[in-house]
Amino acid sequence: MTANIVVLSLVYLVGIILLLAFNELIYRRLGTKGEITRKFAHFTTTLAVVPFPYVFTSHWYILVLAIFFFAALFLTQHSKQLNSIHDINRKSVGSYLLPLSIYLTFLVAFQLDNKFIFILPMLILAVCDPMAAILGMNIKKNNGKITLFGIKTKKTIIGSGAFLTTAFIISLIALYFHRNVFDLKTFWLALTIAAVGTLAELLSWRGSDNLTIPLSVVLVLVLFL
Repeated sequence: MTANIVVLSLVYLVGIILLLAFNELIYRRLGTKGEITRKFAHFTTTLAVVPFPYVFTSHWYILVLAIFFFAALFLTQHSKQLNSIHDINRKSVGSYLLPLSIYLTFLVAFQLDNKFIFILPMLILAVCDPMAAILGMNIKKNNGKITLFGIKTKKTIIGSGAFLTTAFIISLIALYFHRNVFDLKTFWLALTIAAVGTLAELLSWRGSDNLTIPLSVVLVLVLFL
């Protein structure tokens, strides 16, 4: 069993490396903006880890993978490589926080023996965050920055609206299949998850939403599921 898991870990490792290499090829050959290739990598990589609870029987495997990719991101940034991830016109620690986020979310789900606590936060992080960023950056008309408590944030109305909507839909569908019932709790819990996740994204800065979004969803699930 252990040998099989080690092989699967290597398969995941190679797969994500190939994914990043493909992303870099698109960046270099097509001249795609770094913001776009970065979000594509975020989407595909995070989506790829969703099956982790069904593949790995210990959080230690995830920790090793997280450390490897953290080190790889650190080395490529300081050696001016992997620009499809690092070529952005803003300061961000998001790429470094993603491996940490995946590990911590998996750890909580593992300790509570509840796969869903990992799966839903990863789905929301994979889909909603890139959706909010891409729409927020590319739609200019009627898309002002949000002011919260008198402070003007860097988040846009359309971007946050897209996050809220997609997070609600994903949560609603996921909760329905998880609980096998569509009732008032399914509705209000999905709405709560979407609202809390959107608030976490809204208040985050320099890419910290890669950590705050899934952990905020984890908190709601632990408290109310």
